[in-house]
Amino acid sequence: MLLLLVAIPANDCSAQTPPPPVDENVFESVPPTVAKRLATRFSLGAFPGRFEKTTLGAIREAVGVGTIQHQGDAGGSIYWLCYGRAQHRLWVASSGEIGGPDHLVTEVVEEITEKGAETSTDCANIPKRFAPLVFDGKLHLGMSRLEVVTELGPPSKSEAAQMVYSHHGKLADGFDETAWLILRFRDEKLVSMRGGKTTTN
Repeated sequence: MLLLLVAIPANDCSAQTPPPPVDENVFESVPPTVAKRLATRFSLGAFPGRFEKTTLGAIREAVGVGTIQHQGDAGGSIYWLCYGRAQHRLWVASSGEIGGPDHLVTEVVEEITEKGAETSTDCANIPKRFAPLVFDGKLHLGMSRLEVVTELGPPSKSEAAQMVYSHHGKLADGFDETAWLILRFRDEKLVSMRGGKTTTN
């Protein structure tokens, strides 16, 4: 039986690609200049979600497909759902530490791969009615850099192909809230966005 359990992760349903890694230097080198709260909510089509409130299980149940994956342990533990459609790739993730046993969503990532680029097929196809992904009711892929700045204001850090919005504040209950948006552009169009939020005491 033990050998059987060890062999299970090798099958297709457990081999899905994890979310792209984050360059930790991004957070260390970017001051939290955004006063307004970021990444409080997201939507997948008509499905409403809230960071640190909505569970991976609730999303899996609503979408009807997908397998919750897991990698790492302790502070580096992460759970996620991976979806794809056309050139889009979407990850909904939960930090094993912050997300708790209910796997509350702490981060969402979506990107558009370049035309002609090889796209992995190991993630479930998400039905069209769960698109687009929108952060905070306004941010979605395909926006121009100017449209993003008009909606969100000046970024905490801006480079040729990337902008980072960083927020740190204290909530009414005394807890510390940290939120971020990492946005990548190609030809001045938003092609990758990563939003996340963590609350700590």
